[in-house]
Amino acid sequence: MSMTFALIKERKFPPDKRVVMTPEQCLIFKERYPEARLVVESSDIRIYSDEQYRKLGIEVLDDVSFADIFLGVKEVPISALIEDKSYLFFSHTIKKQPYNQPLMQAICAKKIALYDHETFVSDSGKRLIGFGRYAGIVGAYNGFRLYGQKLKSFDLPKVEHLYDYDAVKKALGSVVLPKNFKTLITGRGKVAMGAQEIIKELGIKEVSPQDLLDKNQNAPSYALLDLQDYNKHIQGKEFNRTEFYKHPDRYTGNFDRFTRVIDLFITGHFYDNGAPIILSREALRDAQCNIKVVADVSCDIDGPVACTLRSSTIAEPFYGYDPQTHSEIDFKASNAIGVMAVDNLPCELPRDASQGFGEQFLANIAPSFFDGDEDGVLSRAQITDGMGRLTPRFCYLQYYASGY
Repeated sequence: MSMTFALIKERKFPPDKRVVMTPEQCLIFKERYPEARLVVESSDIRIYSDEQYRKLGIEVLDDVSFADIFLGVKEVPISALIEDKSYLFFSHTIKKQPYNQPLMQAICAKKIALYDHETFVSDSGKRLIGFGRYAGIVGAYNGFRLYGQKLKSFDLPKVEHLYDYDAVKKALGSVVLPKNFKTLITGRGKVAMGAQEIIKELGIKEVSPQDLLDKNQNAPSYALLDLQDYNKHIQGKEFNRTEFYKHPDRYTGNFDRFTRVIDLFITGHFYDNGAPIILSREALRDAQCNIKVVADVSCDIDGPVACTLRSSTIAEPFYGYDPQTHSEIDFKASNAIGVMAVDNLPCELPRDASQGFGEQFLANIAPSFFDGDEDGVLSRAQITDGMGRLTPRFCYLQYYASGY
């Protein structure tokens, strides 16, 4: 029996213009899998218009409820969920997020088969699809935008006011940095790599973490930090990555030494509960702390970066942190550390982000629907089985899903 896939309208507020596949990518999907039907739900929100899909022969309909598999980006409101269907979207439930517990309960009650984009991983655990690169690109850009505003040295336009990534790179031409400017990025994943693209576009020189600490540079410089650079064993033993993941309690943070030399901190790390604090209140309160701006792309509230008091918005992306009172103030205040903590950064670059996401979907996810899931991509990602039950891989969510 043939399957019908539906590209659904994004209904979460604030509106998200991103989409799983662009019009051209939908055409590729149809050509590769002629046995399947692909329809697009009419939307006046997404970055690509209904007409752009129709021009390429893609069906655009007001009612797509007959489809078997629904493809979206953000959480689908409970009222819009259809019973006994399969859904792919970012559910933000796998960490037992309290705000989405009702959504998980509804998914089970409606006997929906849920596949979360975040849980699509290879056999080795590597993420297969995501917006990480664009979160890093926009997050780093916003970090420099905040730095320019705080120091009154340059003024960058908002990313959402620029057409695409090429326009973003062109805008960076107005950035002027002091010769002794230093920044760093934590992480080695797609977020960090995206942030690094912006830094390289600015011509900032990469140095080793130790050289960033020890040497006065004659030009703006940055370092990329991996786990061993900002964590150390509490008994002084050599850093062991496997041990760190299994027993993070055996390690403590070693990041504070960087706070005395850097001007801008860009986060690109993945943080899990139990891991050491990265940027502590004590380090931020230290009289020798040199940080002017923190661009917290990872945006874990009450997490490893003490100055991230809350997430910010695309409309109001910046706030200030008073290290002496651990409270929010105007970021332009002389005693404030500027904070950028937007938690939906790729939304600012929807055209490029959708293009990149669609490429990953076509390459890494779509084939599994037609090859019997021979690589286990779908089975690893499936959170609920369509019978109101959690799959074995996600049975740890049982209390969360049941409400007890």
